[in-house]
Amino acid sequence: MNSLYLADSYLKECDSTVVSISDSKFVTLDQTVFYPKSGGQANDEGKLRTSDGREVKVIFVGKVEGVVSHQVQPEGVLKDGDNVHCSIDWERRYKLMRMHTAAHLISALMYTDSGVMITGNELQPDQSRMDFDFEKMDAEMMKSFIAKANEKIKQGVPVKTYYLPREEAFKIPGIVKLAHVFPPEEKQLRIVEIEGIDIEADGGTHVNNLSEVGEIVFLKVENKGKGRKRVYYTLK
Repeated sequence: MNSLYLADSYLKECDSTVVSISDSKFVTLDQTVFYPKSGGQANDEGKLRTSDGREVKVIFVGKVEGVVSHQVQPEGVLKDGDNVHCSIDWERRYKLMRMHTAAHLISALMYTDSGVMITGNELQPDQSRMDFDFEKMDAEMMKSFIAKANEKIKQGVPVKTYYLPREEAFKIPGIVKLAHVFPPEEKQLRIVEIEGIDIEADGGTHVNNLSEVGEIVFLKVENKGKGRKRVYYTLK
């Protein structure tokens, strides 16, 4: 399967062919613009429509043994070999792109300042959270990091994606900021770079410039146990 979102996060639709269907509702395509839930980022939603007017909603997208699977509703409408037009809920996707880039920016500033790693995250369209291995973090400290992030956003820093050989990528300090998590065993790693701020191996969707993120708004910090702090934020 060709995952088109890896090359262009702004691609909203594509034509595709149904390769297989299981349980009448899990659809595999030959190519897709739908991002599957992974890396903490929520999945895309949207529609699949055949040339003869049959249409289904895509209500969940995940990966099964490395293959993107689209859960559709209603069931039993599509069949193997159908040619379909795929269209994502762009408003939802764009919010997730902004959220994901904001997460990279915040974590990069914290990593540079204190060597802090992410221990978990959940990126949703309207509110996101990140967990950090940080003993001393409180609300005021987090507000300070987010204020710094918002200053970077105002500078309109470019964000770009490209691929590097795995061995070369792992020579870059901070290429992985998720504690206990390593990129898939691929010879080429997809890199997301916020110029002059962050370089990170990542398979998610992102905006092309920090200015698109908007303003990061701090919500709260929770203590989730020794050395684990959870930060909630939203965007406006």
